[in-house]
Amino acid sequence: MALNKRKKRKPVGKMSNQKEYPKLTLEQAIDLVISGKSAEGLRERTLKDYQKDWGYFVKWLNGHYEVETIDELTPQVFRDYINYLKYDAPKYNGHKFIDSDKQGIGLSETTINIRLRVYRAMFNYLEREDLIEYNPMSNIRLLRQDIDLTNCFTDEEVKEILRQPNQRDYVGYRDYVAMILLLDSGIRANELLNIRSSNIDFQTRFITLGGDKNKNRKPRIIPISVHTVKLVLQLVNENKQHFSTDRIFLSSYGEPLGQNHFNKRLKYYGNKAGIEGKKVTAHVYRHTWAKNMVVNGCDPFTLQKIGGWSDMRTMRRYIQMDTGDIRKSHDTHSPVMNMLNKRK
Repeated sequence: MALNKRKKRKPVGKMSNQKEYPKLTLEQAIDLVISGKSAEGLRERTLKDYQKDWGYFVKWLNGHYEVETIDELTPQVFRDYINYLKYDAPKYNGHKFIDSDKQGIGLSETTINIRLRVYRAMFNYLEREDLIEYNPMSNIRLLRQDIDLTNCFTDEEVKEILRQPNQRDYVGYRDYVAMILLLDSGIRANELLNIRSSNIDFQTRFITLGGDKNKNRKPRIIPISVHTVKLVLQLVNENKQHFSTDRIFLSSYGEPLGQNHFNKRLKYYGNKAGIEGKKVTAHVYRHTWAKNMVVNGCDPFTLQKIGGWSDMRTMRRYIQMDTGDIRKSHDTHSPVMNMLNKRK
């Protein structure tokens, strides 16, 4: 007969120690998170995004709930906020240069998930630091997203876009070189705009990016073609005649080129080229590079290393094929067609 385990007895009269958690206000919570995440080494831009996305939530919260401390937040509050973002939130609300009244209602799943990831990271930190008893984001899932098969340029669209910059003008030539470099290397926009001539070995044709310049803080080397090297070298020589900095992509006054301004330039050329129904950003150039690398025979492990993805699942989102690509690949590699061709 199995013996029952003896339960540990508690002395009579001893009070149970119940932990008390601090009553953090919404402002105190974000301050603690920013301070802690800063100590963990998060980039300044990421910390600003935390504050911005938390500010969006707090502004909505103050208009719909009477909440003073962080422990009053529940999963239902966040579900209500998600529904608001999906069906009632004006797009580009509060944007300096875009009239939100003309942009429609309801944010995209991508935008909503970005905010949810921020809130999840915040509450995970507060829970880990033993500052909250209950994590209201623990059961909140990200929204399911449809895979977008139009997030790449076709070859014809790329050719038309590249015809638009006036290469006799400094700004036009600079933009042309930047677009070629994006398509040749798959480099991210912020990485491209921070490149200096010292980061490029023009003989071996490699760009070396230190961990401080990469999204995942891992150093990597990026190969580029002979054609791209010639274009970049010509831009570097042009910069030397007018500016003292070794940055490559500059404004016409020698100032560092900002990412928002750069994306506006890309959109400008996309409009001139008649691109419709697609975003024209540096990120779409990166998608285009990744897809064409795969179509042209690049193995996934090399692609992952060049692109700087830490997770293969992340990389797969960049290489969605359209029906034309699938048809071409099938016709080339079909076992039946290969066997029939061998018989012939």
